[in-house]
Amino acid sequence: MDVSGGSGQPRSGNDEPARPQSGPTAPAADGTPPDPAAASTPGTPGPDPQDPPKPAPDGPEAETPAPDTPAGTPAPDTPAGTPAPETRAPQTPAPGPDTPEPGHAPHPPAHRAAGGKPHGTGRGGGPGRPPQRKPEPGGGLLMGRPFGVPVYVAPSWFLVAALITWVFGGQLDRVLPELGAARYLVSLFFAVAFYASVLVHELAHTVAALRFKLPVRRIQLQFFGGVSEIEKEAETPGREFVLAFVGPLLSLVLSGVFYLALLPVEPGTVPGVLLAGLMISNLIVAAFNLLPGLPLDGGRMLRAVVWKITGKPMHGTVAAAWVGRALAVSVLIGLPLLTQSGALGSDAVDNVGMDTVMDALLAAILAAIIWTGAGNSLRMARLREHLPELRARALTRRAVPVPADTPLSEALRRANASGARALVVVDSEGGPVSLVREAGIVGVPEHRRPWVPVSTLAQDLTDGMRVSAELSGEELLDALRAAPASEYLVVEDTGAIYGVLSAADVERAFVKAMARPS
Repeated sequence: MDVSGGSGQPRSGNDEPARPQSGPTAPAADGTPPDPAAASTPGTPGPDPQDPPKPAPDGPEAETPAPDTPAGTPAPDTPAGTPAPETRAPQTPAPGPDTPEPGHAPHPPAHRAAGGKPHGTGRGGGPGRPPQRKPEPGGGLLMGRPFGVPVYVAPSWFLVAALITWVFGGQLDRVLPELGAARYLVSLFFAVAFYASVLVHELAHTVAALRFKLPVRRIQLQFFGGVSEIEKEAETPGREFVLAFVGPLLSLVLSGVFYLALLPVEPGTVPGVLLAGLMISNLIVAAFNLLPGLPLDGGRMLRAVVWKITGKPMHGTVAAAWVGRALAVSVLIGLPLLTQSGALGSDAVDNVGMDTVMDALLAAILAAIIWTGAGNSLRMARLREHLPELRARALTRRAVPVPADTPLSEALRRANASGARALVVVDSEGGPVSLVREAGIVGVPEHRRPWVPVSTLAQDLTDGMRVSAELSGEELLDALRAAPASEYLVVEDTGAIYGVLSAADVERAFVKAMARPS
């Protein structure tokens, strides 16, 4: 049975017939469910109090019983003579990193890969069109598709490439002064080769994810390294550990390869300087990523270890995220102190100069990236933890089937009489062909509703707009994301109509679940 308003949730065993309301319950303009306490709409035809409504005839115009109610049994929302309680939809906050945009299905959870970036969403078909293939994710200049995964170079990469060229060029001027202006060409080659090594690091994550049948949305090379955007979490802590460890492992292997290539090369030459720089840079990438704090690979390895010990992935995420935040504070304070003291190989600096300011700025940027990534990892873990609460069967509105030529006022009268909140247009055999849009109902003035057929306000059903009543969590969000619409027809495994699912209801349930603590 349904609760008041036809939410699809079971209610107390009250089988008294519903009291006919004085008018239709029109949805609000902003897509929020109608207020049952304000169901009376002046000027709209309603049932005659002296003439009780007749039973609906068999066939397409017959009322669809509630999903949990035997056929032919009335499913009231409130006992007869009892005023309907006032219910108000929760206010939707302004869109943020983890808040879905109004009027759309919530974004799916973001799996944070090596670089710690969330994945995005795709789009599908629209009214009257079959679902379309998801467009390729953007993010910069497309460089290729190794293993079928698009690789993008973000605009910020060009900034860091120029910075590396300038800094490394200054070092070459001291080591190889005879190069002159050509040192910047050599420096640019080093920048490209370094980011090729970063790409190999990310490809290691990608290959491991594909091996575990985890979809990879894209690889992006950006300001501070690269990002492998893996769309799902690993199923076991062992796979999570392997998925995180292969990246630093490949960087260590590359460092060793460059070291072996450096052995036969004469020192003080261009090849020698390039190979030495690539060896050291890959060693630094491996060491930095092995630090035990999210969103770094070492943080994900720590998460896998705690997950294995406790049996709860959320505990692993919390531990690794807080270690990541402590790591961010350590980088912010410790990196400038180490540089100024000469512990990193440079001469100790007693006064504050441009190099000291640059070191502090670099430390602040790194600390901000680590701190933000750790916080986002916590939010994404909480999102994934609450996703199973989104169930199509629980969020579905009860629907009334009506023929295409039914006047809107009559269709709304039938919906109010049965406690339904949605209209499904059916053909002569009772098969669903379209859904009446809430926004369309709101746009029709009350005095015109008796002369407006519901078919003029309906959206034709496509395959993507039919969702199973058994869907929940990520599967439900994936289905809605594949075919964006305002309403969806929810069907049983047998093909029988269960009701209508509103994207706005899913959004509100999503925000409400995210607001609860883990």
